[in-house]
Amino acid sequence: MKIRLLANDSKMPNIAIMKISTYHKQLGDDVDWYNPLFDCNDTDILYHSQLFCFTPPYDHYPVNAKIIKGGTGIDIKSHLPKEIDDILDLDYSLYPDCDYSMQFYSRGCIRKCPFCVVHDKEGYIQSVKPMSLNCKGTHIEILDNNFFANPNWKSAIEDLLKIGQPVNFHGVDARLLTKEHCDYLNKLKLYKTIKIAWDFPKMDLRPQLKQIIQWIKPYKLMCYVLIGYDSTPEEDLYRVEELRKLKIDPFVMPFDKTDSYQKSFARWVNDKAIFRKVKWEDYGKTIKVQSINQTSLF
Repeated sequence: MKIRLLANDSKMPNIAIMKISTYHKQLGDDVDWYNPLFDCNDTDILYHSQLFCFTPPYDHYPVNAKIIKGGTGIDIKSHLPKEIDDILDLDYSLYPDCDYSMQFYSRGCIRKCPFCVVHDKEGYIQSVKPMSLNCKGTHIEILDNNFFANPNWKSAIEDLLKIGQPVNFHGVDARLLTKEHCDYLNKLKLYKTIKIAWDFPKMDLRPQLKQIIQWIKPYKLMCYVLIGYDSTPEEDLYRVEELRKLKIDPFVMPFDKTDSYQKSFARWVNDKAIFRKVKWEDYGKTIKVQSINQTSLF
């Protein structure tokens, strides 16, 4: 059969699509990315993965093909068939320029944060078998949503130490970190900073953060700061400035990317050259003046 793949809103290699590709290639099928110029009339099955609900609809599906759509942007409860989902050998040949591996040691999460879909989609945290590595990979992206909530986190760390490649953690819960966790993190080669988060403005994370930086150097940490979800501008600024005092790098995540304040605040914090030299009140005034001047042109 002629199998074609579509993942038009994936910034990183799409794991579901790579599993689908492996499955169909094992069956001897013709598998490749979908190109409407060449594949519109003779495709047998098109798999369309969509990660985000705000992705514009796709309108160039092949004629008479079976269309299989899935992903969080289509249906939060959608799952691959078990015979595909159980595949651990990802088809990295779909992404010839990818120079890293993607890995999960657990799925799901112990938290039920109201702004996050992970618990609804994947359930309570459970350990999973690690996937195959990219033969061209020079570092590993650890995609666990809450790495140290995994009851088998220690064996996962031991596996990473054995592999020996630099690692980039995407989900480390600062509220769980102990000295033992931090000692293990310090044994690893880090590709980038360790990602933690201060999402809830009414939760005082300062005592825990002060403890963590006794065990891990602050420059090894980056803290996501969610704004625009049950927070005021004052609470947003407070968290960012407290992180600055602790020498932990903040990274602002706007809940509503169309909101002008949230976009401006995120630009101020996330552009480190500006953040280090310009106070928010001064940056905010500049943005307002620019907005007035642009309005006056019309």
